[in-house]
Amino acid sequence: MRHKRRGRKLGRNPNHQRALLRSLASALILTERDAELDANAPKVKGRIITTLQKAKEVRPLVERCVTIARRALPYQESADQLEPNVDRNSEKWRSWRNSDQWCEWNRTVAPVVAARRRALKLLGNKQAVRILFDEIAPRFEDRSGGYTRVLRLAKPRLGDSGTQAILEFVGTHDRVSRAAPKPAFEDDFDETVE
Repeated sequence: MRHKRRGRKLGRNPNHQRALLRSLASALILTERDAELDANAPKVKGRIITTLQKAKEVRPLVERCVTIARRALPYQESADQLEPNVDRNSEKWRSWRNSDQWCEWNRTVAPVVAARRRALKLLGNKQAVRILFDEIAPRFEDRSGGYTRVLRLAKPRLGDSGTQAILEFVGTHDRVSRAAPKPAFEDDFDETVE
């Protein structure tokens, strides 16, 4: 019996399950990168196509990673304000590093470093973590949750007829509901009838 055992096994052992979810989450985040010259460029940014069950399983992992990155944004902004605009290893930088401002900056940036390490532990891909913190988290700064959506596709997968789904970030491909234009009737129509 599977009492209180949440999640799907997906036909894999636990290590393989974690590896699958990490790779799917990293793949979704890596679609946001600039890959114009890349041989394996994504067709649509912020969207992957997988099976419905895998999409539903990886969604909480992606949401958790975005939340971690979003909560680190205020600390990153305050650390950026404290950091001087000088070249590293220059004389001014060395004198700043030996001052009290260095300690203040270090205390301010510590939660950001801890958040990046947590995201790296969850995703296992440094490039995905960089994209998550630099591009995706600022986009969802005002949103408190629900960063992704799962859309079921009507066409099953060839080969095993598995149910396919799209997992994508919210906000990029949103449908905008528009009111239908009111039909306009001409006055000439009434005159020709008489």
